[in-house]
Amino acid sequence: MNDRLHIVIVLDHASLTGGQAKVALESALALKQAGFEPIVFASAGPVEPRLTEAGVEVVCLGQHDLVSNPSVAAGAIQGIWNPKATREMKKLLARLPKDRTIVHVHGWAKALSGAFAPAVRAAGVPALYTFHEYYLFCPNGGFYNYRDSHVCHLEPRSVACWATNCDNRGYPSKIWRGLRHVAMQDVARMPKLFSDYIVISNFQSEIVSQYLPSDARVHRISNPIDAENLGRKTAPASGDFLFVGRISEEKGVFFFAEAARKAGVTPVFAGDGPALEDLRAKYPEALLLGWKSPAEVKQIMRDARVLVFPSVWYEGQPLTVLEAKATGLPIIVSDACAGRDEVEDGVSGFWFKSQDSDDLAAKLERLKDDALVTTMSNEAYDSYWADPPTMARHIERLGALYTEMAARREH
Repeated sequence: MNDRLHIVIVLDHASLTGGQAKVALESALALKQAGFEPIVFASAGPVEPRLTEAGVEVVCLGQHDLVSNPSVAAGAIQGIWNPKATREMKKLLARLPKDRTIVHVHGWAKALSGAFAPAVRAAGVPALYTFHEYYLFCPNGGFYNYRDSHVCHLEPRSVACWATNCDNRGYPSKIWRGLRHVAMQDVARMPKLFSDYIVISNFQSEIVSQYLPSDARVHRISNPIDAENLGRKTAPASGDFLFVGRISEEKGVFFFAEAARKAGVTPVFAGDGPALEDLRAKYPEALLLGWKSPAEVKQIMRDARVLVFPSVWYEGQPLTVLEAKATGLPIIVSDACAGRDEVEDGVSGFWFKSQDSDDLAAKLERLKDDALVTTMSNEAYDSYWADPPTMARHIERLGALYTEMAARREH
């Protein structure tokens, strides 16, 4: 008899479509190596080949995600309630040992819907949720008004919330997201499904704590980072003022470009996104590198002078900030996002007042000082490698939590 813990890893995509999927699927591979029995449960294919090669079981529903669905109507219905997710989750859990099974949810809003939750509840197995975003409590997933470009402090699903057009696709999409949220919270009752929650930053914990069930157990476990220890930078004061990531308004790219203009430095952007052409038109002096591979990004960071992370929404745990620290890159970060958790203000970088290009420009001016850049570079590198969030440490902490949850069920 197999007495290993079975970990059902729930997410929308069975392939590496972004940061959330990367964390979930890479952890599945590492859990298999560590002696667990991970099972990936996902709505949309294709299936990441390494899962099959490693012997990780995958239950993929073979569906489109909401964006790629050729039928807008079918995608909208699936997003609110996906009955296939209910049926397949029920079948999966029926053949797993209840005393040796944990369900770990990473994502549901892009294909699965909350429809898998009743099957988990009926099976009576412990369930765990990792906050990669905020769809569990905010209809648009970000506590952010994408139309007016500011953090939203409205009570989710209040009259004011329903009346506010905060969705970047328009008000009909906002109403649809609200209906999906009603189905998830009131029909699937997902927030009450989980005994345990993982937050990936202290900042994130502050955001979600007011919405969590009173008896929820909250655990701080960092996402794993794939970083190579290259030693301290040999020429930290050379290179560019750099932005890495999606070129979109909520990432604060225009505030960086404006601050760079005020400070008389050239802003460099590595990435692609919907605001790219607008950025090019408004700030022709900016150097736009376009999309770069992960290996290229690591080298660009290693060669840069400073990373600027001007995001104007909350974020969860920006991997870019951690990757930059690992290379020994000082960071200027918005004080209104979770990236600030990784930057000791005035030591390994600076915080600046969110959406304030004058304050950001002042920080850019400070980091024209070669000696200060060198000091902060060494501090960033040393603080990261003193306790690096490696996959091994991530799995060690996850494994301890899974074991605790299983033991709790037995009592």
